[in-house]
Amino acid sequence: MDKEKFLYKELTYKIIGAAMEVHSILGCGFLEDVYEEAFCYELKLRRINYVRHKEIGIYYKDYLIPKKYKFDLIIENKILVELKAKKCLDGVDEAQLMNYLKATKIKIGLLFNFGAESLEYKRKIL
Repeated sequence: MDKEKFLYKELTYKIIGAAMEVHSILGCGFLEDVYEEAFCYELKLRRINYVRHKEIGIYYKDYLIPKKYKFDLIIENKILVELKAKKCLDGVDEAQLMNYLKATKIKIGLLFNFGAESLEYKRKIL
């Protein structure tokens, strides 16, 4: 059994529960920023610590690319969360999450899509 498969299992369930609550109240159709605000508020209500929009640098070989990238959230310094509000998730969204995991060296990532009729989410392991 892969130990990392269940890394931060309880925290992951709490985060998914918060996202489900947001989607059940707001439904689909809003812009991503609306869901992000509501999701952060829900995390606060549940006393789950997070950091928003932290900038990260991306290296190409030994060159630090001048443009900084911002991901949506890091929760409890353990789980990176990327939020979307679109018709459906695709491979590009998953690749983006994996790239953020590689850049930050965080092992677990959650990808949420609030734009579909039912909340879509994926859990990825680096």
